[in-house]
Amino acid sequence: MSNANKASRLKRLSRIEGQVRGLSRMVEEDRYCIDIVTQIAAVRAALSRVEQDVLRDHIGHCVAHAMASGNSADQKQKIEELMEVIARSAR
Repeated sequence: MSNANKASRLKRLSRIEGQVRGLSRMVEEDRYCIDIVTQIAAVRAALSRVEQDVLRDHIGHCVAHAMASGNSADQKQKIEELMEVIARSAR
């Protein structure tokens, strides 16, 4: 992972962390349920974007390297990892 990508992801995760703290305050303050649910959806969407970015980086570097290496065991492992991640994400 490049330093620029790492810094960008950490910045995005810090923002998400702030959103989650905001959700806690909303619950403590007995805010309107729909407002809380709306913010939960926003956090979920933000996490999904980070997940997609990390996965895209993984495919572009780790998986691509395994495919180019010609190492069939490494290729199989990377494919299995991707399939497991996709299956978990679909749940």
